[in-house]
Amino acid sequence: MSLNQTLEEMKQQFVAHSPMEVQAAMFRSIREQQESGMQYGLQEGQKAKDFTLKNAMGSPVHLFEELAQGPVVLSFYRGGWCPYCNAQLRSYQKVLPEIQALGARLIAVSPQSPDNTLSHQEKEELQFEVLSDTNGLVAAFYNILYDVPSYLQELMTNRFNMNLAEYNATERWILPIPSTFMIDESGIIRSAYVNPDFMKRLAPEDILDELRKL
Repeated sequence: MSLNQTLEEMKQQFVAHSPMEVQAAMFRSIREQQESGMQYGLQEGQKAKDFTLKNAMGSPVHLFEELAQGPVVLSFYRGGWCPYCNAQLRSYQKVLPEIQALGARLIAVSPQSPDNTLSHQEKEELQFEVLSDTNGLVAAFYNILYDVPSYLQELMTNRFNMNLAEYNATERWILPIPSTFMIDESGIIRSAYVNPDFMKRLAPEDILDELRKL
């Protein structure tokens, strides 16, 4: 089953089994971002923003140092608590050998704390770099950071017993819009996928197609 099929099936299960107030809040947040009129994310042809973040083992990873060795697939996701993110990262792991065969590196970034990043990487057996952007500074550089609205904060706290600020080891309830950027060796963004609908992600076959164009 492809990633798109998996995500669509997950969405149908969510609609079939989730209480109406949960569905209403989730779809409201998607709709508000879609209708905001804002242009999210850095665009194709722009220079990527350099950064240094720590990986799951606490070692610093520098984007431009990685680019010196080949193209980078840079993917921002919400966190290990998000089932759509987990489906996405598992599908990317499956094509990691093909990504590497094309001379590229895969880097995933989320705002979750380093401890949760390590647990997530081990649980999903991810063999690419998974970095912690706990204060959302890098997501802000890429113009995809947003503050979680109060109605979603209330829902996550009361319905799912989850304090996102605590999970991310920060003071704010922040998330990135799920996004994947293809960056060539010169640091230019060659393609950008930024979608406020967190139930949709860039398919791994599309990543491979874009890498073959570099």
